[in-house]
Amino acid sequence: MHDLHLSIAELTPITHMQYSAFGSILTIGAMLGAIVSGTVADRVGRRWNYWWLDIGSYAIMVNFSMISLIGVVPCLLQLVGLVVIPESPRWLARFGHPGAFVPALQKLRGKGTDISEEAAEIKDFTENLQSLPKSKILDLFQKDYIHAVTVGVGLMVLQQFGGVNAICFYASEIFVSAGFSSGNTGMLAMVAVQIPMTGLGVLLMDRAGRRPLLMVSAAGTCLGCLLVALSFLAKPQSLTDSLPTLTFWSYANQIFTGSFSLGMGGIPWVIMSEIFPINTKGSAGSLVTLVSWLGSWVVSYGFNFLLIWSSYGTFFLFASICGLTVMFVERLVPETKGRTLEEIQASMNSTLTPFHK
Repeated sequence: MHDLHLSIAELTPITHMQYSAFGSILTIGAMLGAIVSGTVADRVGRRWNYWWLDIGSYAIMVNFSMISLIGVVPCLLQLVGLVVIPESPRWLARFGHPGAFVPALQKLRGKGTDISEEAAEIKDFTENLQSLPKSKILDLFQKDYIHAVTVGVGLMVLQQFGGVNAICFYASEIFVSAGFSSGNTGMLAMVAVQIPMTGLGVLLMDRAGRRPLLMVSAAGTCLGCLLVALSFLAKPQSLTDSLPTLTFWSYANQIFTGSFSLGMGGIPWVIMSEIFPINTKGSAGSLVTLVSWLGSWVVSYGFNFLLIWSSYGTFFLFASICGLTVMFVERLVPETKGRTLEEIQASMNSTLTPFHK
């Protein structure tokens, strides 16, 4: 934002709208892509869909500044990784490649692993799905899928309305308004927390389980937002008058960032990929991704206006949503650790009852 000479404090009401539109415009293209991503993934396969996405990211970014060029690096690493990643065994079994899904499954599970039971389950499950019509997004709202849709969409809505993308998009300005001489300092501090906490989340996901990690993560983001709100409440005009308050605000922001990276950042996407049967994965993926980016747009566009309304009120609102997330996970989100996709989908019921299995 500084490179474009934009500053929240100096904006008029008209330019506030322009500033918000600039900060949220990325999500518009993402929503459009989400609409067709499921169909593309079903037709060409999960692996080739990622190839297209990575190549598209590389083509777009090469025209931007050095910071954007740095963003190409993960895309290139993914392209290299896709060379050795097999296609989804269930997609191969579902879409007419019955002879190829067993080697792909064996490669994923390891050379010495007995996959005969899982392969038989996949074969039986996909054969039963052959009689079902190809699903569309509207088909997902049938009673057989309502629990899965509630969990998948609910997690994405709560993830976005917890404020993460608003904080990330406007992090530089937030840190400057909080008293840092440069927003880059705060951004580097956030990244320094995000990387190890994301790695820790990956390690704990299959040990502690999805549900406990999600609840701890959501509780941590709730605490972080509450502390940020209190720091703004203590110094409603500026945090620069008090070094202890500024330090308190910084730690609170790091608590939010670290907690989100631990679980709420990635686990909702993992659960979404596990709770929908293969015949609905494409349309479900489109729906959930569309909801995620729509929520991102709403929050990132409205965040600037929320700060004008009340800085501490904004973070109290985010904290409330994060607290609601803990209850939502406890009541409705299934534990999927150590279970095959067929077991998960067979156990999903069509009622919104507590699901702790």
